[in-house]
Amino acid sequence: MMSKFTLYMVRHGQTYFNIYNKLQGWSNSPLTDKGIQNAVDTAEKLKNTKFAAAYCSDTTRAEETAGIILKHNLVSNVKAPVTAKFFREEFYGYFEGNDMNQAWYLAGAPHGLPTFKDIVEKYSIGKAKDYLKDADPFHQAENNAEYWQRLDQGFDLIKANKAIHDGDNVLLISHGNTLLSVVERYGEGKYDVTERPANGSLTKLVFDGDNVKVTAYNEK
Repeated sequence: MMSKFTLYMVRHGQTYFNIYNKLQGWSNSPLTDKGIQNAVDTAEKLKNTKFAAAYCSDTTRAEETAGIILKHNLVSNVKAPVTAKFFREEFYGYFEGNDMNQAWYLAGAPHGLPTFKDIVEKYSIGKAKDYLKDADPFHQAENNAEYWQRLDQGFDLIKANKAIHDGDNVLLISHGNTLLSVVERYGEGKYDVTERPANGSLTKLVFDGDNVKVTAYNEK
C-alpha cells in the first residue's frame, strides 16, 4: 500500500545560465548571489514545514538549493537530500549551453513554430522535446518518451521510500522545464505552461498511489 503524500517541488535558485538565457539541462552552472538569496527566501517560507524526506538532481544548482532549504528548516530531521540523476532537467543534447531562443527556433521553425511558446500552444511541451531531438544533429537530446521514462523512475524512487507515511511532506528540488512538464501532465489544464516558473518558486503535487494532482504552481 503506497502512502498519500504531498511533494513540494522547488525550482533551484537563479544560475548564471539563467541570466544568459542558456539551456542548462545536464550542464552545471553555479548559483548567482541572487540565486542563493532565492533559496534563502524559499527556506524562510518552508522553515516550519516538516519534511519526511528530501530529493534533488545531482546538479550543483539543485544540491546547493536543497542544502540551504534543509539547513534553515526548524522541524525536519532530514539533514541532506537523496540525489539522483532521475531528477535532472531534460537533456538538451547538442543544444546544452546554447541560447534558449535560438535552440527552440531551430527545433520549431521548420514546423512553422519559431518559439517554445508557439510549439507548446499548438501542441505540447512533450512535442517541443520531440522537435528538439529531431533538430539535434547528434539526436542525443531526450525526446518526450525518454524523458518521462527517466523522471518516472525518480517518482518511483520516492514512492518506494518506506519512511514516507500518509500525510507526510516530501521536498524535491527541481528544474524549470521539468516543472512545466509535470504540471502539463498532472495539472488538468489549469495552469499556464508557456511561462517558465520563477527561480525558488514552489509547486505542490499530491501523490496518492498512481494518482497525481497538482495543487499549486509557481508560488513565489
